[in-house]
Amino acid sequence: MFRKYFNIFRVALIERLTYRSDFLLGSALRLLPMATTILLWNAVYDGARADDPQKTELSGYRETEMIAYLLLVHISRMFSSMPGLAGNIALDIREGNLKKYLLQPLDMIGYLIVYRVAHKIAYIVTSFIPYAVLFFICRSNFDRLPDLATWMAYVVSLFLAFLVGFYFEACIGMVGFWLLEVTSLLYIVNTLNYFISGHMFPLDLLPSGVVQVMKYLPFQYMAYFPAAVFLGKIQGTALLEGLFVEVSWALLLAGLARVLYNMGLRRYSAYGG
Repeated sequence: MFRKYFNIFRVALIERLTYRSDFLLGSALRLLPMATTILLWNAVYDGARADDPQKTELSGYRETEMIAYLLLVHISRMFSSMPGLAGNIALDIREGNLKKYLLQPLDMIGYLIVYRVAHKIAYIVTSFIPYAVLFFICRSNFDRLPDLATWMAYVVSLFLAFLVGFYFEACIGMVGFWLLEVTSLLYIVNTLNYFISGHMFPLDLLPSGVVQVMKYLPFQYMAYFPAAVFLGKIQGTALLEGLFVEVSWALLLAGLARVLYNMGLRRYSAYGG
């Protein structure tokens, strides 16, 4: 079993690294919007100071912390984003390609998670230099580095973000067993995810009641939570509670993906392919 999935990982990694130039170019281009975002938040803080010269923070975030947060969110999304996963699962179901997993001793979910791990490793390796250059240029926004315990919590939160992101997308893809076309659903879910995961701005800027609700949903763990942990915004009991909820969501979504897959197979007809 281990050897089978190791070979899948190895082949997927070789496949991804074959297109390393495309990965590198794509990584560099994805960083360009950061310049616009930084300029936008500079203008926001300038406007806040114009109204009140004593105002240096927005919901506990200084200007440098806000920029640092936006940079760190890119790292969070590097782990949690799963482009094309849900759509490809739904497409395999609709076109009958799912039967390749049924005719071979290969679990679809196991195959996909190993394939995505290889994809992430290739992406991180090939995009390391552009991100390193970006963080070096913006190093003045990081007043201090986290202590060892915070570093460990941050790394754990990133790995859990991968699991939450993967199984969440897998669950959306499994809807293809019941719906012929999921494109509109994916658009709505991804748009909401982009907003309520904290990708656009820290969730702390929202009303406190809304924040409390969002922080118990899985979305914040795909962007906001790891970045806030790194910046020391979540510490002590709140940090342990957050990690516990993140683990719970990873397990819950993993179980839900498996249940939806098994239920879907009962009505799958294997047309096409």
